[in-house]
Amino acid sequence: MDPLVLAILGFVIVAGAIGLVAFVLRDNEQTRAAERLDQLVGRGSRSRESSTDILLRQALADSDKKNLLDTLTPKFLNLTKLFEQADANIKPSALFGISMGLGLAGAALSSLIAGSIYVAPVGAVVFSAIPWLWLYWKRKSRLKTFAAQLPDAMELVARALRAGHSLAAGLHVVSEEMPPPIATEFGRVYEEQNLGITLEDAMKNMCDRVPNLDLRFFVTAVCIQRQTGGDLAEILDKIGYVIRERFKILGHVKALTAEGRLSGIVLIAMPFGLFALMLQMKPDYVATLWSDPDGIKMAVFALVMQVLGAICIKKIVDIKV
Repeated sequence: MDPLVLAILGFVIVAGAIGLVAFVLRDNEQTRAAERLDQLVGRGSRSRESSTDILLRQALADSDKKNLLDTLTPKFLNLTKLFEQADANIKPSALFGISMGLGLAGAALSSLIAGSIYVAPVGAVVFSAIPWLWLYWKRKSRLKTFAAQLPDAMELVARALRAGHSLAAGLHVVSEEMPPPIATEFGRVYEEQNLGITLEDAMKNMCDRVPNLDLRFFVTAVCIQRQTGGDLAEILDKIGYVIRERFKILGHVKALTAEGRLSGIVLIAMPFGLFALMLQMKPDYVATLWSDPDGIKMAVFALVMQVLGAICIKKIVDIKV
């Protein structure tokens, strides 16, 4: 196999492995936090065996109908849940086909533009990643919008409770008065409890669909209040106030770390931009990176260090509040 292809494959494998490890560690951290909150309200070992729940039976029936893509996908990477969180009206298999088609088109286009077959893998990787980047952006945008709407939704539920409505009616008010995506999720909770699912389980399902820690605090507070009693409206007001204050702090942190984030973008993009410029102006000068064994080692080392540097910069500027 050509040395350049080996170098590119090595970079893709290393980058994928690092991203996979980061994703697994993040998923485990969220899972542990969710388990602690479930144990707090006494729902850690609760089983859902009711055969009369229509939605649960439908979910079990759908889980048995796995296609080839779902079978090959690891258990920790639930594509169905990822598409549901992004609210993407497309099947995973269809997006995978689009990604493969764009990858082939990118390989052909890059080969024609550069006049060399060696750059085909780069074009294939870049173009095939476009649909998945779109899915990630759509999911991130939807979750961000949901988090911004959550304080208003809590205050609306609190006002409905003070007006004499039940909690389920308050959730229904949110689904009617507020825009998506929070209206869609709260409306689904309301419909699920109307079909026989308990309100606690319906809200737990919403937490599974929307991985938001503030939402889990809200669900935990509701479950504790339903078991021990108390003024739920006041609790919701306090949670909403805490969320708003945390958003203010996040805004300050984002402003203070803007320089670091911009520096990271420039430092990561500069080597690739310089490589593309030199490849266009003087191809013989950069041909050493894939024609000479030492050049191949240097290129692979540089790519690996680029990935590690990007992760380090992200860890520095990503301050959790």
